[in-house]
Parts: sequence; structure tokens; C-alpha cells
Amino acid sequence: MQMNLDLLAAAALGLAAVPAGLFALNLPVYRPLPVEGGEGEFQLGTREDAGVATGPRHSRVSVLIPARDEEQNLRATLEAVLANHEGDFEVIVLDDHSTDGTAALVNGIAAKDPRVRLVSAPPLPAGWCGKQHACHVLARLARNPLLVFMDADVRLEPDALARMASFMKRTDLALASGIPRQELGTMSERLLIPLVHFILLGFLPMQAMRRTRWPAMSAGCGQLFVARRDAYERCGGHSMLRGSLHDGLKLPRTFRRAGFATDLFDATDLATCRMYRSNADTWRGLHRNSTEGLAASGTILPMTVLLFGGQVLPFILLALAPMLSVSALVFAGMGVSLAYMPRLMASRIFRQPLDGAWLHPVGVLALLAIQWHAFAGHLAGKPSRWKGRNYPVAVTVKTL
Repeated sequence: MQMNLDLLAAAALGLAAVPAGLFALNLPVYRPLPVEGGEGEFQLGTREDAGVATGPRHSRVSVLIPARDEEQNLRATLEAVLANHEGDFEVIVLDDHSTDGTAALVNGIAAKDPRVRLVSAPPLPAGWCGKQHACHVLARLARNPLLVFMDADVRLEPDALARMASFMKRTDLALASGIPRQELGTMSERLLIPLVHFILLGFLPMQAMRRTRWPAMSAGCGQLFVARRDAYERCGGHSMLRGSLHDGLKLPRTFRRAGFATDLFDATDLATCRMYRSNADTWRGLHRNSTEGLAASGTILPMTVLLFGGQVLPFILLALAPMLSVSALVFAGMGVSLAYMPRLMASRIFRQPLDGAWLHPVGVLALLAIQWHAFAGHLAGKPSRWKGRNYPVAVTVKTL
């Protein structure tokens, strides 16, 4: 019994050390974009004419926003975009058959600012996810060589477009993505949403990502993408992930399959986003695309072992301290410290709440519960539902 607990504590320490170590290695790589007039942080694919950002007029930008029942979000979103310093940009909002006042709101803003256009979405074709179809249509309507896809609940900072345009000009990237600062209200948001940074930085080797163009060695955030239009058209863009609910994962892979480079940047100081506003919405939002990510059939078991074994088990063992040998107790204590380290660092760097960080093992358990519930639903053939639409299992888990 004692020997088994010793081995279990040693294994838990090892499983906690992997994401903690990778998180620390990734932090110098996952950086904010350079400010205008400042030196760049990124080294991947730097062009020969790279150097100091010279001002806002780096490239003409099309800001593309799919919107379905987004009346409560769009005014602040559009006001933030229109406040940008980038001098040459357009904003196209695609009203995806909204039932609220989305269209009227955008029309009112467009009447006062010619940079804004409202377009009504055509009927959703069979086999398409609503967001992917909306982004596909928006890209075809865009007039400019640089495309910024953003969700309707993302608020850009006034220098965001200029910094993204400058960054894309100075590198050979075809696609880049960043995670905005997440505004968190309910307890479920505070527990679960910060795990996006933890999973990304704790399990994706970013230096290796930059050295290769392997599709599996990539990731993104569906809230904010910036893409070169020529590369987007050559790789097929959103038409290649038409049935997916997980553009954050699938769009970078589409670009890489076509031989293009993709990258990630820290968008904490570039944009903010409030994804969900209730505990139920948080569950549904994280549940909807789980079977294309952590809850995929080939991923759910190893990720459960890694997450439970490294982020929950050390806490359980520490609670059993009277039963542990000295070595097992030391291993468990070190495992707890390593499990906390990334979350506490992320709390400071990415402006995340401390209460969610201290409750890290509870958040991991909740995340695993969502993944397994989604996986069970997939096995039972239950469709995913989002924004009032049902997506059959055969569509949502299609390999693209």
C-alpha cells in the first residue's frame, strides 16, 4: 500500500511537471504584438524589410464580424473598431438571420459611418456550421488584402488594427491569432475560461510550432484571427472547415496543410471579450466543440490522465497526508506547487482572477466533466446545438 502511494505521488509529480515546465518555456514565446514605433518581439519568418513599425498605414484591412442575435454586443464592438488609428479599413457585419435588433443597430451605425457595411447572410447550406459559412461569405465580400475575423463580443483597443497590420507586414505569416483578455463574471467563467491559457501554454510546444508547419502543431483562438487574403483564398479558408464548430483549432490547420505559416500572439492588451454571461452559457459554450478538441476520441483519455493526474491527484494525495511516507508527501507537495505555478503566473500576466486560480483543481474537474459529457453525447449520436441551430454529429466531428 505504501509503495503504491509512493509511486502514485511520483507519477503525479511528473504529470504536474510537464505542463508547468512547458508553460514556463512558452511564456517568452507567447508575446504581445509590438506597439507602433517599437521593436518587434517575434522572430518567425521576418522579412528583409522588417524593422521598426513606421505608423498606422501598413495595409488595408477588412474587419469581418459574423453576427447572429448580437444586439447587446455590437454597439460597443463597432464603436471600439471605429475608434482605431488604422487609417484604411472597412467593417463588414454579416447579419446571420438574427431575430433581435442586430440589423437595425448596425444599419444605424452604418448610416453615420461609411466604413461600416451590413450584409444579410444567404440561407445556410446543408453541411455548414453557421459561423464558418458567415466567415466564408464575409471573406468574399472583403475589399482589402488583410482580413481580421473577430467575434461580435470582442472589443479592440484603438491601436489593435495598426499593430496587427504591422505585424503581418513584417513577417511571412499567413495567419495569426491571439487570445483577448477575458472578462469574467460568474464563478464558472472564473474557474473555466482561464484554463484556455493553461491548456494552450501548458501543452503546445510553441518553439516547435514555429519551426514546423505541421497541422497538428498549431492552435488559434476563434475570437480573433488576422489573415492574408491571398493565402486565405489559396488554402480555401473557412470552406475547408465548413462543418466544424472549432475554427480556433481547424483554421490554423487548414493554412498549414496548404504550406503556410501560422502563429500565436498574446492579445491581452489588444482586445477584450466577455464570452459568456451565465453558468449555463459557459457549460454550453465549452461543451459545443469539445469533441473536436479535448474530447475527441483519440484525445480524451490521454488528456484526462494528464489533467487529472497532474492537476487534481496531487491535491488528493496531499489531503491524505497522514497515510503518506515522507517521500510521497514531498512529491505531493511539489506536485501541488507545480500545478499552481502556471495558474498563478497566468493570473498576473493575463489579468485573470485569483479566486479561480486558487480553485484550479476544481476548475480542471469541471472541465473534465464537460469533456466526458460531450464525448458521451457524441457516442449517443446527440447533435450539438448553438445559436438556435442543431448540428448533427456526422457534421461536427468530420475530419477536415
